Amino acid sequence: MIDIPRELAASQEKFNGEAGRAFIAGLPDLTAGFLDRWELAPDGPPMHGVSALVLPVIRRDGTTAVLKLQLLDEESEGEPVALRAWDGDGAVRLLDHDEPTGTMLLERLDETRMLSLVADPHQAVVTIAELLAHLTSFPAPPGLRRLGDIARAMLDQTPWALPRIPDPEARALIADCAAAVREVVDEPGDRLLHWDLHDENVLSSDRAPWLAIDPKPLAGDPGFELWPALDNRYDPDDILWRFDAMTDILALDRSRARAWTLGRLLQNALWDIEDGRPLDDDQLEIARRLRKPRSGKI
Repeated sequence: MIDIPRELAASQEKFNGEAGRAFIAGLPDLTAGFLDRWELAPDGPPMHGVSALVLPVIRRDGTTAVLKLQLLDEESEGEPVALRAWDGDGAVRLLDHDEPTGTMLLERLDETRMLSLVADPHQAVVTIAELLAHLTSFPAPPGLRRLGDIARAMLDQTPWALPRIPDPEARALIADCAAAVREVVDEPGDRLLHWDLHDENVLSSDRAPWLAIDPKPLAGDPGFELWPALDNRYDPDDILWRFDAMTDILALDRSRARAWTLGRLLQNALWDIEDGRPLDDDQLEIARRLRKPRSGKI
């Protein structure tokens, strides 16, 4: 019997309601079924994020792996597509996949060596940028969600959202973010994006110093990838250094990267407004700092 972490059950209840409750209720049988089907033996306590159960296992041939079980949705269904495209080159390797349930068997990385544990935030930002430069060099496979469609949907939703922001300065800032997205929406890009490469989604392994995990892939412009590294270990005085370092390493046009990065704030703000949450002050400050033109830079 696999113990289902209470935190995972609570997050599924919060974010997915009845579907989340049904997923948690069926998780013990689902796990047992894949342990039997793929001839796996549990090899430690289960781990979890917001949406997935990750169980360390040993395969029949004695190699280690992890079994990842998650509720199939528009984000998780693209994960095996991206991992197959990268094929272990800069990202965790996909070993097996069940399409109907979204269950995956993945190589086991070292969860005790996470990029978030690196003391120097500049080193962490450079590591993320170097990984992104490699991962986004791959063209997006067919069938992934497309940044252009997401951006147009955000722009369609903005007129509804703006009157629901009570603070005039914040409302003007979100309007500026939408204006920036409007300038680039017709050229959304075609690269394979991870979309969620923060410093807890980068782990070490014996075969590579750092590998990406848990993509929520899109087809689009690499400028849309920078936000998590600006928000990790938030430091307002470091935002511009991080932005410049990442755009240099990824060889991005700074004006376009700025627009797509402001698009990430627009996306987050729309989610907050939909859910009745206040806008995040730290995220607003990131946008304030980025939208100010600087000589020779943005």
